Amino acid sequence: MKTGLVLEGGAMRGLFTCGVLDVLMENHVDFDGMIGVSAGAAFGCNFKSRQAGRAIRYNKRYCRDPRYCGVRSLLKTGDLYGGEFCYHTIPEKLDLFDGGEFARNPMEFYAVVTDVATGKACYHLCGKDAPVEFEWIRASASMPLFSRPVELEGKRYLDGGISDSIPLGFFESIGYKKNLVVLTQPAHFCKKKPALLPLFWGFFRKYPAIYNAMKTRYLNYNASLALVAEREKSGDALVIRPPAPLPSGKVEHNAGRMQLTYDIGRAAAQSMIDKINHFLEK
Repeated sequence: MKTGLVLEGGAMRGLFTCGVLDVLMENHVDFDGMIGVSAGAAFGCNFKSRQAGRAIRYNKRYCRDPRYCGVRSLLKTGDLYGGEFCYHTIPEKLDLFDGGEFARNPMEFYAVVTDVATGKACYHLCGKDAPVEFEWIRASASMPLFSRPVELEGKRYLDGGISDSIPLGFFESIGYKKNLVVLTQPAHFCKKKPALLPLFWGFFRKYPAIYNAMKTRYLNYNASLALVAEREKSGDALVIRPPAPLPSGKVEHNAGRMQLTYDIGRAAAQSMIDKINHFLEK
């Protein structure tokens, strides 16, 4: 039975996931495949390259750099999180991403993106060319309103969380029947209908399929949570989630809150490491 690792997004709440992943790496926990959405893909790639500590390091180091994230980047480039700086300058020059290990690691790694033309999820199997794959990861994390669509292979994509925030169902459909699911919201969280979405129709008029997907996102998200709960009850999934709402929000410039969010993830994984090993061995 193939084992999978399913990573929810959540922007800077994803530093909780970084803490979980680093503990898994330190304890030599491996999976047959991994799928990440948005920040889950952006930070999860370090699990495939086996670089424990890298994500929290560069996030804290550059969190106040205007090239990394902020209004200046949004006005200058059209992206709140600077595409060139975050997905090329950092991994290629400032905090090197180990593309060789990424390619050698046999674990499959999927990044979820949303097709701008259809509003539907696409599941991209990342190959061995790390610089190219970082563009898919960038697309997976390109939040609507705050990012430009990313053009790849003749199509345009935005954040995978628009269409499939917790892709457990997809992973099961391709053979991953035993999954560790890492969520970035606490138990009993329920996504609400987006009350302010109609105010942004002027922006979304160019992307009607994305607008329609955003309108129903809360329903799809809550349905995914129901599937996770069902699989958790049946023993086919094990879930790691924060014990309470995390201190980091979607955007975070405070290194202390980043570290705290990461440490909460580490503590959650450490408290469950024996249970995780037992789950994967069954």
